Amino acid sequence: MRTISVLICLTVLSSILQTASAHTGLPSIFGSNMVLQQKQQNKIWGWGDTGDKITVTIGDQKKTDTVDDEGRWHVMLDPLPAGGPYRMVVSGHNKITFDNVMVGEVWICSGQSNMSWPVRAADDPDLESMTANYPNIRLISVPQVGTQEPQTNFNGKWSVCTPQTVNDFSAVGYFFGRRLHQTLDVPIGLIDNAWGGSACEAWINRDTLESDDRFSGLMEHWKSVEEEFEKEPAEGEEAEAAKKKNGRLMTGNQRPANIYNGVLKPTIGYGVRGAIWYQGESNASRAYQYRDLFPLMIEEWRKEWGQGDFPFYWVQLADFRAEKDAPADSDWAELREAQTKTMKLANSGEAVIIDLGEAADIHPKNKQDVANRLARWALAKDYGFDKLVYRSPIYASMKTEDGAITVTLDHVGGGLDTFDVRQPMGFTIAGEDKVFHEAKAEIVGKGRNRTEIKVWSEDEEAPVAVRYAWADNPVCNVQNMEGLPVTPFRTDDWEGVTAGVEHR
Repeated sequence: MRTISVLICLTVLSSILQTASAHTGLPSIFGSNMVLQQKQQNKIWGWGDTGDKITVTIGDQKKTDTVDDEGRWHVMLDPLPAGGPYRMVVSGHNKITFDNVMVGEVWICSGQSNMSWPVRAADDPDLESMTANYPNIRLISVPQVGTQEPQTNFNGKWSVCTPQTVNDFSAVGYFFGRRLHQTLDVPIGLIDNAWGGSACEAWINRDTLESDDRFSGLMEHWKSVEEEFEKEPAEGEEAEAAKKKNGRLMTGNQRPANIYNGVLKPTIGYGVRGAIWYQGESNASRAYQYRDLFPLMIEEWRKEWGQGDFPFYWVQLADFRAEKDAPADSDWAELREAQTKTMKLANSGEAVIIDLGEAADIHPKNKQDVANRLARWALAKDYGFDKLVYRSPIYASMKTEDGAITVTLDHVGGGLDTFDVRQPMGFTIAGEDKVFHEAKAEIVGKGRNRTEIKVWSEDEEAPVAVRYAWADNPVCNVQNMEGLPVTPFRTDDWEGVTAGVEHR
């Protein structure tokens, strides 16, 4: 049997043995120092000996269940108010005690490397670490396990936020949670399950992907990769190198459902308020596909969690790569567009950071402002701060008149402004020939709800389309008075460079 197959079997066997070795047990998502979600029922689950009576006690609540024929049990705790600490006792064949349990707000922090990017590598890591004394912020990280076999547990535990524990935790997650904690004054629980370089399809149940015709090309590609891996190995150095590469693919962060099974599955059902997400770089070459893939992922997570349409907020891709002298096609621009289109889903939102990136670094270190923009969404939409400006201005409509196009933007907050220079920058314009030219622009209205921008170019007398910030690393400067940049957009629907691309 191949080495990688042995590793997968050992991973699954370890989970089975852990379940079987303890008469009464729970997955690691439950433990001392955890935070339970306030003001809603919380599911507590685990394993035991068939027929055993399980009792879960916390505060003045006592809930019971009987272990079923598959060795499983669960109870639903009644809603608890924010506060603590509580002691939770789980009694069955044996007794398990969890201490220092708090009740407050719980958020999943997920995505790829820009979400997993740790505090120690973000801006001002020394200052951030020194000031991270927050006993009511609790952190847990889920290890990176890629497998096609659904896991029931993982190796991890909850910890109290201290200067020592925060350094290796998600910077965006921590800064987001800290902002909520400082504003709401309730305990905050943060679940970091991000995996650098991960593809969106790795976070989705394989059966879901295989039953959806929109992803037939993607799944056929992976089936051919898997079939190639299962062939009898050839000899020689090149063959050995190919086997190692394929082995990494089989347990890696690109294979459909690998992260869903190995990372997400053991936590599904734990009571949460919502999720924040920073991913997309790995899917940029398939941006059109992402229009369907990303919203599907969100819908599937919500369905499996069983908490309805819980809030899901994500970070749009930052500016990256070299600036270009002339308008050009961009897969990153198309991926940003796909992310923006996903706001069609209920209780979803996008933090635009087109101004926070670094041309030569795909991991910009300013994670504080990224987290603040996510926190604005949560505070305004979920915690009653409805007067807070929380979203970036976004394209609404256009009209053509006298050789110019006037675009209307919604959600402009206190009105539109420009950064650094007065002249609006970042606009291009095209005629029927679909050739874009650099354009001039002028803010012609400064209303609090909607604002118009007039766009024109001496190189195009009969314009039909406008684009804004449409590049890998656009030079653009329009924002609202609160400093939130205008969402990149285009008024045309001309076919992009990633249309029809189904796999790498």
